[in-house]
Amino acid sequence: MDYETIYRSMYQIRRVEEEIARIYPSDKIKSPVHLSIGQEAVSVGVCQALGLNDVVFGTYRGHALYLAKGGDLPAMIAELYGKVDGCARGKGGSMHLIDVEHGVMGMSAVVSTTIPEAVGYAYAMKVRKADTVVASFFGDGAVEEGAFHESMNFASLKKVPMLFICENNKYAIHASVETRQRLDNICERARSYGMVAEKIEKNDIIQITEQVGEAVAEIRAGKSGPRFFECMTYRWKEHVGPYDDFHMGYRTEEEAQAWIDDDQLIRVGEYLDEALQQQVHREVEAEIQAAFEFAENSKFPDTSELYEHVFKGS
Repeated sequence: MDYETIYRSMYQIRRVEEEIARIYPSDKIKSPVHLSIGQEAVSVGVCQALGLNDVVFGTYRGHALYLAKGGDLPAMIAELYGKVDGCARGKGGSMHLIDVEHGVMGMSAVVSTTIPEAVGYAYAMKVRKADTVVASFFGDGAVEEGAFHESMNFASLKKVPMLFICENNKYAIHASVETRQRLDNICERARSYGMVAEKIEKNDIIQITEQVGEAVAEIRAGKSGPRFFECMTYRWKEHVGPYDDFHMGYRTEEEAQAWIDDDQLIRVGEYLDEALQQQVHREVEAEIQAAFEFAENSKFPDTSELYEHVFKGS
């Protein structure tokens, strides 16, 4: 296992989001932000198992996925700033990141809406006999949507080459899983559609990397149809924004602290010597500084672009 690459990716995501949280109150960032701090292990672990030609579809909490798949960091920060050099030319903001060149096929602010898109893409890859695996990322709230169930059924029926990755952080905004779902049976729901489903506890980066890697290999070899993973994780910050939200009463500091104490970034760092860690830190910090400077210096889109890149039917 390439611990240096995993650590670098997780550290980059953590520090980028910490900088976003620091700068956000200044109003330089022009869109809402849903931070992935604490959840980095899922995106990094899955993307470690994917190849350059594989693609991912994500959610509005997508910074980690975008960066883990190799998305362009300066373009991401410029997008948050609403600048023309952003990955969506400043028109999409934090919730609509995209970098097709690196296999990031897009994200959406509406729950579950990229799941059927991912299934459609995977079906196209199967028809074309392409060596491409598609990964669809979504939260535990998405499994309550009709689009999720329709997509699961079609994907299993057609045996498309894809991964369903449920990032179960226990909350849909401020509503816990227990208040929304009668049974703790998300994997059972996936199995009911005839696909293999596995639950990975404790945000375990090593287990995610290994088990998803095995699944991807089987999909490529034609030994498996779609695979489902429920990855237990936890966001440290509020649903949307840079602050803590324990005062709202829907979760406790004690609950969060248990996950913080088991920080997977620190765990992976223990496999690297101090000198290598410091080298990674220096290189990543330089990248982050350059990315924010790039965003600061980029211009806002001209008003002439208002109606460009907009689909219009006949």
